[in-house]
Amino acid sequence: MSVLACLRTAAVFGVDACPVHVEVDVSFGFPHFTMVGLPDASVRESRDRVRSAIRNSGFEFPAHRITVNLAPADVRKAGASFDLPIALGILAAQGIVERRHIADLVVLGELSLDGSIHATRGVLPIAAAAKRDGIAGMLLPTLNASEAAIVSGLDVFPVASLVEAVRALNEPSSLAATTIVPRPARSPSVADLADVRGQLLARRALEIASAGGHNLLLVGPPGAGKTMMARRVPGILPPLTLDEALEATAVHSVAGLLTPGTGLLADRPFRAPHHTISDAALVGGGSQPRPGEVSLAHHGLLFLDEMLEFSRHVLEVLRQPLEEGRVTIARAARTAVFPARFMLVGAMNPCPCGFLGDTLRECRCTPQQIARYGGRLSGPLRDRLDLTVDVPALPPSALTMAGGEPSSSVRARVIAAREVQRARHSTDHIRTNAELTPALMARHCRLDARGARLLDAAIIKMALSARAYDRVRKVARTIADLAGADEIAADHLAEALQFRMVDR
Repeated sequence: MSVLACLRTAAVFGVDACPVHVEVDVSFGFPHFTMVGLPDASVRESRDRVRSAIRNSGFEFPAHRITVNLAPADVRKAGASFDLPIALGILAAQGIVERRHIADLVVLGELSLDGSIHATRGVLPIAAAAKRDGIAGMLLPTLNASEAAIVSGLDVFPVASLVEAVRALNEPSSLAATTIVPRPARSPSVADLADVRGQLLARRALEIASAGGHNLLLVGPPGAGKTMMARRVPGILPPLTLDEALEATAVHSVAGLLTPGTGLLADRPFRAPHHTISDAALVGGGSQPRPGEVSLAHHGLLFLDEMLEFSRHVLEVLRQPLEEGRVTIARAARTAVFPARFMLVGAMNPCPCGFLGDTLRECRCTPQQIARYGGRLSGPLRDRLDLTVDVPALPPSALTMAGGEPSSSVRARVIAAREVQRARHSTDHIRTNAELTPALMARHCRLDARGARLLDAAIIKMALSARAYDRVRKVARTIADLAGADEIAADHLAEALQFRMVDR
């Protein structure tokens, strides 16, 4: 005698969900629990969790041969989210759960030994895939209900324990979709740009970078305010659009960083990794690829403080995401692609001691030390930084002066400039000037005769590469948008060129 039960669940690879069918066969024979279908160690360990959860929930665990197949067999299964579907499959094979009530549901959840159900990661992309495949609803942990409810048109059935899941499936009248209002996942309040004293050129660079989504490098001695200004950039960035919020939340969901009970991210991500970070942690990786810091900063800000203290090979892996807006991680089985469209802000000292060019403190570094220190930032990576600005040490008189313009005023101008770009690029499938392709630049970044002569002279004088040439035009386009101008004027181009610092 053999009894078979089938359920639906899903596995997450990258930020995509792959449908998985859980087939549970209970047959007479020597008691044994076999699991097939390319499970990893975390899934194989579910045998002990499922057995204890079933017994501690008051159900009988069958003393027979149990075979669990996770199909398709060529997709590796990882994580503890398969616990609940496996447990329900075993109970359905015994007739404890009505099998006809689980056919049209995606089931996922991690079981504890006492039968309670813990939150799991990757719920948002799984919910989106279920909706796309025409699945009626999801049976999932209560703590993940708000996350799944983001996907409209999908019935969400939250449960807190194995007993509650069995009761809900056996009593169809109680299996009613719960109406949930997702609570935004808000970050702590952002400090105001009004706290910054002086530094008018750096403040202008922050505004331009935020308006066009450009990468920015702040160079100056310790204590000049580089970190202080960078941490206030989120306060002048525009709010997330619905599409941006969905993409950013999906990445955080896959990484397991969403606070239980919250839904869409309400604020743009801000990530500031320590300089000891590895390349895999920065861009993502692992045997089961997980998103790195660049993907967690998608549609937000990645801040690298003391940028030259990062290992050079770690900095070099930023080239692809900065250029393409995504990270591709190839594995033998398949390739994972993580989105990584972020704004990079770096801060660095001008020399090892930090006081090169400081009028108040003397630099004690030799020319060789300065050259070696600056060489940690390669030419190709420096080329990808759209704006570079010197942040000088403030004189004592500036420390007691009144604060500058508040973030709210700067943010209003940034939002207005972003709206201009959104209207201009409504059919181009891009959001900001930083994403302009060569074909789009030919259309939107045309220069008049005076501007063309100025840029030609700058190419020779500043030894600009072809990439730097394009990035100067993108920045000039953003400056023109901030000024409300339809065309790029020579003044806009001149301001963009002043942020293209000659290599030290």
